[in-house]
Amino acid sequence: MTFAQQLAKHFREVHFGGNWTDVNLKDTLAGVDWQQATTKVQNLNTIAALVFHINYYVQAVLQVLQGSPLDASDKFSFNLPPIASEEDWQALVNKTMTEAERFAAEIERMDDAKLLADFGDGKYGNYYRNLHGIIEHTHYHLGQISLIKKLINEPNAAEAA
Repeated sequence: MTFAQQLAKHFREVHFGGNWTDVNLKDTLAGVDWQQATTKVQNLNTIAALVFHINYYVQAVLQVLQGSPLDASDKFSFNLPPIASEEDWQALVNKTMTEAERFAAEIERMDDAKLLADFGDGKYGNYYRNLHGIIEHTHYHLGQISLIKKLINEPNAAEAA
């Protein structure tokens, strides 16, 4: 297995399962409905906002992997379109999972040597840094989603801790 293929595997695992943390986005979102996804808990982001945010960066880097220039800005990364129905929520989840698979497939096709090349502008570091960063970013927000889900489903969980 090439190093790029190993990165793709690691990326897939955080989205679809099989990583050593035994937590992944697909299973964590299973059973979350649109009302839970849009429930505000204290001053935390909603589950829907975090899913959008995770996918925002996956989508931006996917476009680079497909040959387009980087076109993303942190200021837009939480601009979640309104989620007003289960269909809206499922569309976001499906988009996130579909683009995750496309992202992994693009990484698999990469030559390992490209991992050390500049990711567009040199100020962003190399491809490896950005691809591994996307995995770390997803794990970070997956932890938040897991905790928010627990707080929504078990309202007294915070008091018991």
